[in-house]
Amino acid sequence: MSLLTTLNEDMKQAMRAKDKESLQVIRMLKASIQNEQIKKGQELDDEEELTVLSREMKQRRDSLTEFEKADRTDLADKVKKEIVIVEKYLPAQLSEAEIRAIVQEAITKTGATSPKEFGKVMGAVMPKVKGKADGNQVNAIVKELLQ
Repeated sequence: MSLLTTLNEDMKQAMRAKDKESLQVIRMLKASIQNEQIKKGQELDDEEELTVLSREMKQRRDSLTEFEKADRTDLADKVKKEIVIVEKYLPAQLSEAEIRAIVQEAITKTGATSPKEFGKVMGAVMPKVKGKADGNQVNAIVKELLQ
């Protein structure tokens, strides 16, 4: 079942349950996917849908960080709820240990030995963890292991 079909079914359930928060987020996700389809001029494959979902998740995490810096707990709470809803549609997230193993493998494969080769390692790691790990977390682990 495609992601759009899943979103449509969940949207109907949210309407029946009068769950306005879920409904709003699901509509936003659906609109993002449809906009991407229009931009491409064709249906999205699973990888492209995952890219759209990852972008939506990143936007919410960035917003959460900014709201917490500004001490806007009302907005931060709203974004936290949105993150929980978006997470339902993303694949299971990798643990820190799993990310470390992938990063270590990439460092070994690329032969990276210094922080100067950060880009090379990130280029090898990101396709493997796409949608399964937060880029900021991966970034921090790569920096730490290249020290």
